[in-house]
Order: sequence, then structure tokens, then C-alpha cells
Amino acid sequence: MEKYTLIGAAAFFAVMSLIALIMYKADKTKAKKKEWRTKESALLGVGFFGGAAGALAGMKLFRHKTKHWYFWAVNITGLIWQLALIGWLALRLVQTK
Repeated sequence: MEKYTLIGAAAFFAVMSLIALIMYKADKTKAKKKEWRTKESALLGVGFFGGAAGALAGMKLFRHKTKHWYFWAVNITGLIWQLALIGWLALRLVQTK
């Protein structure tokens, strides 16, 4: 059971990261065209609640929102808890064998 929980969590984080990456690219494109933008709360939320790796990658790849300290803080905090959860689930999987 722990194996599927670990795989499920990793898959969820991967999908959320892909969504975050796409959102950051779309927002950067809209910013260049001076069009309607994605709310900052949406970008921060998707990063914190599962897509931190994609959000951080989007920030670096697209040079988007890199000057806002709170984007770094929220996404790094999200990455820490997401990696901690994966690590904890992996540790439980190893200990149950």
C-alpha cells in the first residue's frame, strides 16, 4: 500500500509541476504582450500545493517573478515540504519491508 501512496504522491507532484511550468510560461507570454495576466495567488498556490519544482523551474527558465522575494519563499517552502513528504513515504516503504 505504501508503494502506491509514494507513486501517487510523486505523480501528483509531477503533474502539478507541469501545470505550474505551463502557467509561468503563459503568464510571461501575456506580460510581454501586455495582456490580462494570471493572478499571483494562482501562481503561488499551484507552486505551494504541489508544483514547486515546476514553479521554480518556470521562474528560472522564463526569468519570471524572480525579483519578488515572496515567490522564492513560497516556492522553496513548498519544495521543502513536498520533498519531505516524498522522503517520509519512501522511508516508510523501506521500513515496512
